[in-house]
Amino acid sequence: MTTPQPQAAHPAAPQTAPQAPPHAAPGYWPGTAPAGGAPGPSGYVSPIPVRKATLMDAVAAEWTKIRSVRSTVWTLGVMVAIVVGIGLLIAMAVNGAGSTMNGTTPLAAGFFSLMLGMICVITLGVLTISTEYGTGLIRTTLTACPDRVRVLAAKAIVFFALSFAVTLVSTVVVGMADVALLDDQTEFAAGGSEWLKCTVGTSLFVGLLGLVSLGVGTLLRHSAGAITVMLGVVLLPLVIGMFMFTESLMKVRQALFEYSIPMMLSVFYGASGDDASLSGWDPLWVMAIAAAVALGGAFAALLKRDA
Repeated sequence: MTTPQPQAAHPAAPQTAPQAPPHAAPGYWPGTAPAGGAPGPSGYVSPIPVRKATLMDAVAAEWTKIRSVRSTVWTLGVMVAIVVGIGLLIAMAVNGAGSTMNGTTPLAAGFFSLMLGMICVITLGVLTISTEYGTGLIRTTLTACPDRVRVLAAKAIVFFALSFAVTLVSTVVVGMADVALLDDQTEFAAGGSEWLKCTVGTSLFVGLLGLVSLGVGTLLRHSAGAITVMLGVVLLPLVIGMFMFTESLMKVRQALFEYSIPMMLSVFYGASGDDASLSGWDPLWVMAIAAAVALGGAFAALLKRDA
């Protein structure tokens, strides 16, 4: 019996680099290189440049989300209809009745329509964040952008800019209509400072109020609950103050009336009295502090809680 002889090992074949697809761009696959250049690194190299994500990237993503959902179109559309439609109706009613608006400018007729329209901004501010919690999209958002501070900051920037722009356009349209219809029925003409407060001032105020809603929506993570809380913040001080009749509660009643959202909004339309502590642009600073507190709590909660 013969013992099988071990076969000589064949020399290993030299390994070859992966070949590029037939139509691949030169320089992106191993073994290929541009003319006169060195071969590329091992593996596929994307032609898309890779860079560190920034706040503006998050802003672009949030802008895509907020403009692509139907709730934004419907909510802001209803707001424009309320502010412009009711404002025109009030101006036409006052003009048809022939009554005189004593002590105010023609722009004051737009106060009631804006007070109703800002409820739409409150609603949209809550939905901007609470909808993602309701659908579970917040997990995808935080996976794509793990920096939670950047996510909430981008939402705040996009929402504030959008609500400010829509409110500004609506108030300018209503103001022009009010001046055209009621200019001869008021004691004071609308000057530059009145125009600035009734358009830019009110738009900033409503936008900051929307940021408070965004903060409350982040804290509660529930659409109906957060909207209910915000409606209570807007209306409850007036309702409580109406039932404070005793002399010992007069100061509390005055503070509730003066610092309620509708009364602070009316300051921009020249409704503050001589003994009132808020006048001019003061309500804007009060609302800015409230927005900073609400967003500060929202940032803290978003960093500590799980999605």
